[in-house]
Amino acid sequence: MKLIVFGATGRTGTHLVHQALERGHQVTAVARDPSRISLEHEALTTVKADVTSVEALRPLLYGQDAVLSALGARRNREAGIVAQASRAVVSAMKESGTRRILVVSAAPVGPSPKGEKFAIRFLLTPLVRLAFAPQYADLAEMEEELAASGLDWTVVRPPRLLDGPGTGTYRSALGSNVPNGTSITRADLARALLDMLTNDATVGQVVGVAQ
Repeated sequence: MKLIVFGATGRTGTHLVHQALERGHQVTAVARDPSRISLEHEALTTVKADVTSVEALRPLLYGQDAVLSALGARRNREAGIVAQASRAVVSAMKESGTRRILVVSAAPVGPSPKGEKFAIRFLLTPLVRLAFAPQYADLAEMEEELAASGLDWTVVRPPRLLDGPGTGTYRSALGSNVPNGTSITRADLARALLDMLTNDATVGQVVGVAQ
């Protein structure tokens, strides 16, 4: 498949690019500074683009089979960029004819699932939501944008993201967060996103993932 990855130089985006190439996909990696992408591969194209500009994104999306977005605000004061970028990406996708999009959100954006332990539901999750409220509001706005887009979207909500090697396994829950799922490696999150690319059951759905 021809895939375009936004947030390609981030810690999750890097795994997405590497794993997509390993699976034989043709990848266009979009970044503000493509020089940060050191990987060289015959199936990889790196592009510098403003992810909030429909005009900049439209020509990049023509002919793409799917969009993968690992965009995220690094700190609360940067919140708002994800929703702004998602509006531009959705508009550019509609104009270019690309329909499939998978995005990374966050577990605290959604409600606690049934079976969640007391400490996680009433102590840990509320504290995390309070600490990163601007970022989660940004992600929630992105989710609303996608839900109203008419595109073939999938929102993936992971809990705390860990660096390091992937385990090769993960749990997932269609339509909710994973009960008692407190973390997942970025490598396994990338694996989950790529697994969902051709999974029709995930289209128009929020999917929780966790270790």
